[in-house]
Amino acid sequence: MTPAGALALKLILTPVLVGGASLAGRRWGSGVGGWLIGMPFTSAPIAFFLALDPGPRFAAGAAAGIMAGTASQAAFCLAYSWVAQRSGWAASLAAAAIAFAAATIVLDTFILPAPAFFVVTIVVLVVALFLMPGQATRSAGQVDFPRWDIPARMFVATAFVVALTTAAPLLGPRLAGLLAPFPLYATVLAAFAHRIQGPASAVGVLRGLLFGLFAFASFFLVLALLLPNGIVFAFISAIVCAGCEMRLHHRGKNGSTRCCRRAVSEASTTSRAWRRRRKPIRISSASTVPRRFQTTSRSTSKQGAGSATVLPPASCA
Repeated sequence: MTPAGALALKLILTPVLVGGASLAGRRWGSGVGGWLIGMPFTSAPIAFFLALDPGPRFAAGAAAGIMAGTASQAAFCLAYSWVAQRSGWAASLAAAAIAFAAATIVLDTFILPAPAFFVVTIVVLVVALFLMPGQATRSAGQVDFPRWDIPARMFVATAFVVALTTAAPLLGPRLAGLLAPFPLYATVLAAFAHRIQGPASAVGVLRGLLFGLFAFASFFLVLALLLPNGIVFAFISAIVCAGCEMRLHHRGKNGSTRCCRRAVSEASTTSRAWRRRRKPIRISSASTVPRRFQTTSRSTSKQGAGSATVLPPASCA
C-alpha cells in the first residue's frame, strides 16, 4: 500500500470506529458502553496499520508492547480514582497521565516473552481491581454530553493514530506499543462522568475499563503470537478470542449477581420468619382473646365476685 493510501485509510477507518462505538454506547446505554470501553478502538488500528507498514513482524512486537501497556492503563485507573476522591477531574486526569507515563518508562526496561508478560498483566489487573476505591457507585443516569463530544473524540483518536504510526519506525516496536494503549475513550467518559455526576461515577467507568482490559490483553496476546503467520488470520483470531472472553465475563457477572440476589432474598425471608416467631402476643381487649380463655375468665370473675372478702387497708407503717 502506498503512503497516501495508508494515510487515507487511517483518516477513514479510525474515526468510523471511534464514532460508531460512541454512538452505540449512547444508543444502548451503559451496558454496551461498559463492554465497548475495553475494546482497542485506537490500539487495534495502530497494530493493523503497522502490520501493513513496516510489516507483520514489526506489528507483532508492537502488539506485545501494547499488551504490556495494559499495566500502564491499570496505573492510570488507580491514579485517577484515588485523586478523584479529593480533587476535580482536571487534577485527576493529570495525575493519571503521569502515572501512565511512569509505568510506561518502567515497562520499557523489562522485556519478557509475550505469554509470560500476559500472566504478569493478569496479575496486575487483579491487584488493581483490589486496590480500587471501595466507594459504592450509584447507578448513573443519562449523561448529557455536548454536541461536539463525538467529533472531538474522532478527531483526537485519528490524530493520535496518525502521529503514533508515523513515529513508530523511530520509536521502535516496543515503545510504540507501550504508548499505543493510552485510554483515550475511557478518559473522555471518566472526565465527563466526574464533572457531571461526581467522582463515584468516574470510578465506576474506570472499574469497567479494568474489567474490559482482560479481553484487551487477550486480543493483543493473540496478535503478538499470530501476526507473523498472516494479518487477516491473526486479527480474526484475536477478535474471536476477545469476544469469547467478554462473553464469559458477562455471563459470570450475571451469574454472580443472580446468586447474590438469591442469597439476599433467602436471608430476608429467614429474618422475617424469625421475627414472626419471636413476636410477643399482645392482648388489648377481650375480643382479641380466644373464646375458651374468655369463658374461663368470666367464670373465674363470677366466682370471685360471690366469695369476695374485704381486706383491711394496708398500713403505711
